[in-house]
Amino acid sequence: MSRSTWKGPFYEDYLLKKAEDVRKSGKTSQVIKIWTRRSTILPEFVGLTFGVYNGNKFIPVSVNENMIGHKFGEFSPTRTFNSHTVTTKSDTKSKPIGAPTSAPTSAPTSTSGDSSSAKTEEKSSAEKPKVETKEEKK
Repeated sequence: MSRSTWKGPFYEDYLLKKAEDVRKSGKTSQVIKIWTRRSTILPEFVGLTFGVYNGNKFIPVSVNENMIGHKFGEFSPTRTFNSHTVTTKSDTKSKPIGAPTSAPTSAPTSTSGDSSSAKTEEKSSAEKPKVETKEEKK
């Protein structure tokens, strides 16, 4: 639910002062460090760069016209998502729980450029498991 219109947007007063100081100095590329993620982005902030704190570090947010009305916290994620890969899903399904995991061994590299790249291409294609199609299964 959004804030009622008669109240106006919520923002910290010191943000306007900091933005005004940066505009007066002429250094619009300077990062303004802020800790308030709940403040609304106002039209006065367009063209400035804010360093929004996400609990760990300051994420630089360059404000443009499309961001007006949004909150600063929307552009500074607090959590990192490491996507699931296909290999990790297949590894966990095929191996029983408690089974030791073995790290893949890498092939020794030689100093000549052409022969080593050809060997690695052959190995990588040979290591990939064959995928059976529906016709082959029948």
